[in-house]
Amino acid sequence: MASLEKTPVTVITGFLGSGKTTLISQLMQNPGGKRLAVVVNEFGDVGVDGDILKSCAIPDCPAENIMELANGCICCTVADDFIPTIEALMALDPKPDHIVIETSGLALPKPLLKAFDWPDIRSKITVDGVIALADAEAVAAGRFAANVAAVDAQRLADESLDHETPLSELFEDQISCADIVLLTKPDLAGPEGVAKAKAAVEAKAPRPLPTIEVAEGAVDPRVILGLEAAAEDDIDARPSHHEDHHHHDGHDHDHDHDDHHHHDHGHDAFDSIVLDISEIDDPAVLAARIEDLATRHNILRVKGYAAVAGKPMRLLVQAVGARVRHQYDRPWTPDEGRRGRLVVIAEQHDLDAAAIRGILVPTAQAAE
Repeated sequence: MASLEKTPVTVITGFLGSGKTTLISQLMQNPGGKRLAVVVNEFGDVGVDGDILKSCAIPDCPAENIMELANGCICCTVADDFIPTIEALMALDPKPDHIVIETSGLALPKPLLKAFDWPDIRSKITVDGVIALADAEAVAAGRFAANVAAVDAQRLADESLDHETPLSELFEDQISCADIVLLTKPDLAGPEGVAKAKAAVEAKAPRPLPTIEVAEGAVDPRVILGLEAAAEDDIDARPSHHEDHHHHDGHDHDHDHDDHHHHDHGHDAFDSIVLDISEIDDPAVLAARIEDLATRHNILRVKGYAAVAGKPMRLLVQAVGARVRHQYDRPWTPDEGRRGRLVVIAEQHDLDAAAIRGILVPTAQAAE
């Protein structure tokens, strides 16, 4: 039976100059083994940096001009027709493993998120997460954008926007929709500025949000694109190795077998652990535990599988921040033994294996 898993979409938002293009350029150069499609729908006087994006991310690149780049990524621009663009990407063969959409910080992502419910595409794609970028120095200073004049000019050029809305309110809108916040240019802000910026995010967030510093767009692709490759390898390809590793040496850290987690600049600040879980009775209970974990710790992502009592299908579980989703993706194979496993990623200083295990795998549920 073919997998029912949908293509994940990450929405990246933030004001002009917050570093979205730099981040996307880094992702396209370090896609974590994934075939990416990048939809760019914002242009400004900051310019598109990086040769990788220049080939097609320019204002006069038409929406139908989808170009395959040398590194196997795909890039396109979208004007008004979001649905046809997504449909065109999904019709590619091979289709993208992950879609990244860069959106303006001037308009709420909510209408975009609603568009994912469009009947023709909702069975094919799913919202992986919303990542909000914010200039740490500007947020700390209460400006919220690095170049307020450039953002105001961009707003004035868009007749669909309310030009009177304060930037502080627009920033609050971004934060309210986000699953993870990336504070960019932390070197310019300094430690005190970063602390102020984190406090500002916390003050405007409707719930605890994982907030991390990112310099020059250098961030582990697993944070933005998810744990698919790592989780698939750990769960399906090497289960016996990890059982030996985790149950016999007393440690919970995943030591990057085969080095598939990379150790490029910006990547070694993150770590992951793998937790084995026995059969569960109710997926909603597991989802609630993951949400609880996200509100109590700075956990960035959770990905894995669980066996549900009485169900022949494997339950796929994925979370970015506190956004948790689960679905049955395929039948268990005879050699898998209906054994669940979750991979959790966080910054190294937030990765408390005992605390995470205590929330996600209560003693009564721990795999024997």
